Amino acid sequence: MTMQYETLLVDVQAQVATVTLNRPDVRNAFNETMIAEITAAFTALGARDDVRVIVLAGNGKAFCAGADLNWMRKMAGYSDEENRADALRLAHMLSAVYRCPKPVIARVHGDAYAGGMGLVCAADIVVAAETVNFCLSEARLGLMPATIAPYVIRALGEQASRRYFVTAEAFDCATALRLGLVSEAVSAGELDATVERIANTLRANSPNAVRECKQLVQDIAGESINDVLIEDTAVRIARIRASEEGRDGVSSFLEKRTPRWRESA
Repeated sequence: MTMQYETLLVDVQAQVATVTLNRPDVRNAFNETMIAEITAAFTALGARDDVRVIVLAGNGKAFCAGADLNWMRKMAGYSDEENRADALRLAHMLSAVYRCPKPVIARVHGDAYAGGMGLVCAADIVVAAETVNFCLSEARLGLMPATIAPYVIRALGEQASRRYFVTAEAFDCATALRLGLVSEAVSAGELDATVERIANTLRANSPNAVRECKQLVQDIAGESINDVLIEDTAVRIARIRASEEGRDGVSSFLEKRTPRWRESA
């Protein structure tokens, strides 16, 4: 099943949705149309029962070069109110990817710069070609990576963000792997097979458990281990034990049978 967009290719096959940035002539730089379409696509796919995994990819040489320069030139003439509204649309796009209830795999085949790095950092799992470069280039243009910062700092860590925010240096895939931004670095020829392997692993797991695990990390990362957090985690495990998929998962393991969610995968 294929949905039609102006700046994206969106396809769903075997419970895996692939969202491909499709502006290769401008290195998949995003404008207001792409921002709106990414937001809409991830919102729609996140609500679909026939989708268990979303792969975010790009066409052409680059994964995403960040903001379209023509769009940025137009923004220079915006009023303060218009600029804030425009920035909020970008922030909502990143949030739609990050908070999507389905696990998101970024398939990074080419360079990811500026806002393109924001998209990568909003994903749950990042598989990148070994030749890819990353760059937070905003400071070179007199700007700062403000809307992408919450996701980049979580992915890179505070100390690395201190450096790359202010230097605007490009760094290679090996560095990104060492910093934890990239989950797996592979040759270009291995990229699709690696993404498929991870997607199949996710498809084999309980859809409800995957959704709840993703939310769990987002909710408790960085939180203090106190009585409130301890109570919250106890409530969560008690709830999922009593869920339909929780009961079926434990029973199927003990009975040495396939759980029902895997039969439909």
